[in-house]
Amino acid sequence: MNQHFSTHAASPTLRVTRLANGVTVVTEPMPGVATASLGVWVGAGSRHERADESGLSHLIEHMAFKGTGRRSARDIAEEIENVGGEINAATSTETTSYTARVLGEDAGLALDVIGDILTGATFDADELAREKGVILQEYAAIEDTPDDVVYDAFTEVAFPGQAVGRPIIGRPETIRSFDEAGIRAYLAREYTPDRIVVAGSGSVAHEAIVAAAEQHFGALPASEAPPMEPGRYGGGGERRMKRKLEQANLVIGLPGLSFRDEGYYALHMFAQVLGGGLTSRLWHEVRETRGLAYEIQAFHWPFSDCGLFGIGAGTAGSDVAELIEVTLEATTRAARDLDGVEIARAKAQLKVSLLSALETPGGRIERNARQILAWGRVIPAAEVIAKVDAVTVDDVRAAAATMLAGAPTLAAIGPIAGLPSLDRIAKGLRA
Repeated sequence: MNQHFSTHAASPTLRVTRLANGVTVVTEPMPGVATASLGVWVGAGSRHERADESGLSHLIEHMAFKGTGRRSARDIAEEIENVGGEINAATSTETTSYTARVLGEDAGLALDVIGDILTGATFDADELAREKGVILQEYAAIEDTPDDVVYDAFTEVAFPGQAVGRPIIGRPETIRSFDEAGIRAYLAREYTPDRIVVAGSGSVAHEAIVAAAEQHFGALPASEAPPMEPGRYGGGGERRMKRKLEQANLVIGLPGLSFRDEGYYALHMFAQVLGGGLTSRLWHEVRETRGLAYEIQAFHWPFSDCGLFGIGAGTAGSDVAELIEVTLEATTRAARDLDGVEIARAKAQLKVSLLSALETPGGRIERNARQILAWGRVIPAAEVIAKVDAVTVDDVRAAAATMLAGAPTLAAIGPIAGLPSLDRIAKGLRA
């Protein structure tokens, strides 16, 4: 029997239904909106792959559009675009999503297409060979882009030997090895009903989406996916790639926090104060005052059980040493003396980011699906904002101090002869 939750604190129009096998359906109509955004989120991404499956989630996302028992690849594209719609998919570390945007009157069509590609894909051998070739071209394009290469290297060094640190796209040797049997085995193991959320927002009707979800996913056998390998920040590692390039790209990393951690918002705010905008300390000191980089950023990537903090920049080879020195000094100083004005600004920026994402149907379905996968419920925006408002200056300083006590990770590419040793960087972060 399906379980219905007709009211929800997150929104007066939000409704949640859980099918008997564990698939969750969440809808949030938006009065006055003529379009519908619909999608299926699966709680399986690159970190759910085994070593010999690296890149398989990404390949499956591509192959979903290459034909089913009912539709050719051309049919899939035409049926959506003939009604003015868009269809897309995306793979991340922990989730894969398949989404469409159409007029409200065509929501049923969009759901039928999405359901079909997820349950009826044929994985034709010729299409599979072609798409592996496309992905290998994509891989080559990444290898020709230094700032992409350095961030892939950064995550691999930060999480050594772990799926969470491997590139989402995979490696050429694994990409070439994939076949239909491996794809179907992965889908059976990881695309389990308890990990599937069907979401709709905008001009949608809850009952219609529940009916479509039941039609396409209701027959999936209830099962549990295997436990995910825990993520463990490694730290203390580096990768230096000397290449003849015009610019050096550098990333320094430190242990971050899971989005479940109580200190998550505090560390996020530290990243914002340090390098999150035109008023951030690194932007002011590195870009505006010294002209050492065109762009510099601090970021915090949270996962369900771990996280990664980082500072990334590009600079001329002759400025590498000075850039590192200035960055280390600005980081440690911010951890000691950031003030209430900076935290108030970071809170305002975070609130605008959170709330503006909810102003479109696409933003709503992403929020709703991701939160159900992560928390089993949709968290009201007011609850999130209350947590943001509760963060104090001392909380942010404490989160920064704990982070800076961790072992740093370094990745760099280009003319990096002047790059200080990792030991020197570690000492600078503890100064």
